[in-house]
Amino acid sequence: MQRESANSHMMGIILMTILAIILAAIVAAMLFNLLSFQYSVTPIPAIFVITNVIHIDDYTGKLNYDSRLIVTHKGTISFNNSNLKATVYRNGSPLNCVIETLNGNEFINTVHYGVQWIGYAGCSGATWAPGEMSAIDLNDGTFHPGDTAQIDIIDKSTNQVISRHSYWVK
Repeated sequence: MQRESANSHMMGIILMTILAIILAAIVAAMLFNLLSFQYSVTPIPAIFVITNVIHIDDYTGKLNYDSRLIVTHKGTISFNNSNLKATVYRNGSPLNCVIETLNGNEFINTVHYGVQWIGYAGCSGATWAPGEMSAIDLNDGTFHPGDTAQIDIIDKSTNQVISRHSYWVK
């Protein structure tokens, strides 16, 4: 009776060769960016841009760190103000303020703690047109020189941030 060997030297060589070719193809594809294991993240555009932070009280002319954000629409299409809300950040942390609408007429009737008023052409009508500015007057002392102010504008129908901009306060 003759014993048969269960070893298949040739089959092992073929399997190892195939495995080596597959691994080499994966490495080559990664090196040439043909195969990416990372998700692409689309940056949030800066449609509504903070162009200034005002520190001087309009009535007295005195420095009171008024913390009035001047926000300019730098996009190309008009937005319905009633469908926009805002979140404001100082140095990366959200402020304890509520801005549930950017329509100035509707804003009066909302709960808006942390914000004294909003105004100017951008929020005065039904739409905020390109080139128009709005002012968001936060509580005095909210921002000081050296802070970073950030505003996120959110589409209320989708609850998605449609614009984000940061500004170094002078």
